[in-house]
Amino acid sequence: MCGIVGYVGEKQALSVVVEGLRRLEYRGYDSAGVAVVADGLLDTRKKAGKLANLESLLGTDPLPQSTIGIGHTRWATHGGPTDANAHPHVSEDGKVAVIHNGIIENFAELRAELTSAGVTLSSETDTEVVAHLLAAVLPETDHDLAEAMRRVCRRLSGAFTLVAVHSDIPDVVVGARRNSPLVVGRGDGENFLASDVAAFIAHTRFATELGQDQVVELRRDEVVVTTFDGDPAEVTEYEVTWDASAAEKGGYETFMAKEIAEQPKAVSDTLLGRIGTDGRLKLDEMRLTDAELREVDKVVVIACGTAYHSGMVAKYAIEHWTRIPTEVELASEFRYRDPVVGPRTLVIAISQSGETMDTIMALRFAREQGAKVLAICNTQGSTIPRESDAVVYTYAGPEVAVASTKAFLTQIVACYLVALYVAQVRGNKYGDEIAAVVRELQDMPRKVDLVLDTTEEMKRIADELKDSPSVLFIGRHVGFPLALEGALKLEELAYMPAEGFAAGELK
Repeated sequence: MCGIVGYVGEKQALSVVVEGLRRLEYRGYDSAGVAVVADGLLDTRKKAGKLANLESLLGTDPLPQSTIGIGHTRWATHGGPTDANAHPHVSEDGKVAVIHNGIIENFAELRAELTSAGVTLSSETDTEVVAHLLAAVLPETDHDLAEAMRRVCRRLSGAFTLVAVHSDIPDVVVGARRNSPLVVGRGDGENFLASDVAAFIAHTRFATELGQDQVVELRRDEVVVTTFDGDPAEVTEYEVTWDASAAEKGGYETFMAKEIAEQPKAVSDTLLGRIGTDGRLKLDEMRLTDAELREVDKVVVIACGTAYHSGMVAKYAIEHWTRIPTEVELASEFRYRDPVVGPRTLVIAISQSGETMDTIMALRFAREQGAKVLAICNTQGSTIPRESDAVVYTYAGPEVAVASTKAFLTQIVACYLVALYVAQVRGNKYGDEIAAVVRELQDMPRKVDLVLDTTEEMKRIADELKDSPSVLFIGRHVGFPLALEGALKLEELAYMPAEGFAAGELK
């Protein structure tokens, strides 16, 4: 859940970085910090607690003006939420600053190596070892920070995004990615790095995806991407379809209220353009051939949390319209029970962010067994769509609230589209039957609007229930996964004990 921002350009880096961190606050964090390079010196400020604490510190102890900087909001893993454990972490010579998302699994071994070499570490984090390793390797690379990053990354195990700057190299920010999100924002005379495009969307909509095990070297007018081995890497550039205003509250009291109100448009956008001029259903990036889809004899849906519940709804639609046996698996458990998947299995991976680690690892396991993978995702350029054989995007726009609303609804719509598409390819449904279902789906935004008109009545009911010791949600057929999702929402938002039941099991 940590947030990363990096900037090099012509603007004052500190304001760009802090603004980016503010846009990433919704991810949750317990400390924040920034680093800039100015006049050949590296300067950092960091503080436990909310971003306001860091801004207060910067007010009393300002950083020098600079056009290059990095920033981080941390969610504690190694070491508690203290000032010392907050990022950035700095090398012993005070020249390298590093920020990091993820976990370095072999940090204890690396930490022991550094300690035995006489290095004094000042935090409990796994991140700090990277700063010291970069400082140690840099002289061997003729002060090439990207090459130093590549060498260090080859020694690291685990999932990580790393971003670093060096006081002797004041024109470059270097980032690295393995199993953790990192995206480049490309501007005019300026470039950005971030864990989420929301951090830089106020400045540019043009982005570049970074692939697995890649290092990026960022200058004002240049972006160079290589593999960990130093080979040139192929990258995909794309344009973000929403702007900064889409990530703001727009007059609503909370992001969640805003996103609930956006559901009719999100559903409409997910359905937009799905019927071709020939009257047949079409999907975004269907890189699976009709022949491959006709060979499928089992579907497995993998997802976590809310996406798992949308997958449970999908099971009813897929089996009903295609007659293919369908299983729904928690992605976190999928790899651990030796699942039966193979070349004739279609795995559907559902994730709003496209960066859900358990789903990524389950997807990779499925592909190793020869299964075909179709992703349903809201975030263009993220890991899950890139590593899948086909993609259906939900076009819900940014979802800032942690408790998912419009993403859940659009995931269900996308699952229905996938089920109908497979039925179309396999001949389970006639064209007019599919068109009739699509027309019903296209009427859903209007019906969602009708439900949203009951908000005041919902508030009255909520007021009556607020002191209940627990709440049971019951449902049958697709109502059962919706009951599970309702219980999850109440637990997430109100911290009330809640359970979802299949209606027939309540007794």
